[in-house]
Amino acid sequence: MEDLFKKLVLLKKERNAVILAHFYQDDDIQDVADFMGDSLALAQKAQKTDADVILFCGVHFMAETAKILNPSKTVLIPDIEAGCSLADSAKPDIFREWCKKHSDHKVISYINCSAETKALSDVICTSSNAEKIVNSFPKDQELIFAPDKYLGSYLNKKLNKNMKLWNGSCQVHEIFSEKEIVKLKERHQKSKILAHPECPEAILNRADYIGSTTGIIKFSSQDSSETFIVATEPGVIHQMKKISPKKNFIPAPSTDGCACNICPHMKLNTLEKMVMALETLTPEIKMDENLRLKALKPLQKMLDLS
Repeated sequence: MEDLFKKLVLLKKERNAVILAHFYQDDDIQDVADFMGDSLALAQKAQKTDADVILFCGVHFMAETAKILNPSKTVLIPDIEAGCSLADSAKPDIFREWCKKHSDHKVISYINCSAETKALSDVICTSSNAEKIVNSFPKDQELIFAPDKYLGSYLNKKLNKNMKLWNGSCQVHEIFSEKEIVKLKERHQKSKILAHPECPEAILNRADYIGSTTGIIKFSSQDSSETFIVATEPGVIHQMKKISPKKNFIPAPSTDGCACNICPHMKLNTLEKMVMALETLTPEIKMDENLRLKALKPLQKMLDLS
């Protein structure tokens, strides 16, 4: 393991590379990353980097976002198969036709979508800035929110909106069990439940705090509680433990009763694949320039509003 860390340090210097990693990555990847963040923070960091090479440890749509913002840079992802069930739920051709049926609506797309879906949108949002983005439109403007129906439903309820929702969801957040979480809460009565807004409403109704991965980490570090039940991908707990080593973090159980809500796509990335990517400069994210420019417009609008 130490040899892999050393190789990465040498290769980063040789390639003038920066390693960006999402909070859902394995602990070792988080520890070697130059910058950790949620989707919004990573997009902002990608936009500002002066590195020649961006090694993006996350899933495909995240690396695509970095390429959209940095067309002249080499953007790599350790495993090209690291996809996203939520992004896959909004097939561009089908989504395009659905939007045409509601041509009087503006389209807000969650960043967890493909470049093609972004290009069909008026503005992008993340879980960190979704409320701000929705509220940036006039109150009488009809809106479409895609692709996450649970985040969209949460926003509709909280902001008193009636956005039309695309029927998409995250395979990780969808399988948390309300019944098992209630049992866990009974065993840890002084604990607080922290949930990502990609969770179904039944889970969110049980939560003491709802927010992005960054928000969840911040809340757990500032709150006086000693125990937290965490309803999001458990990779985030690594950072929570580093910041608050004396606190107890319990992964929320799934419908199978186990704490196994691990994103199989995020976990495809490994240190070995990171070394290989920097050695070979593959797999590289490439994109048609016309598509990139179309996707850049709503993404840049989000960044300007943020």
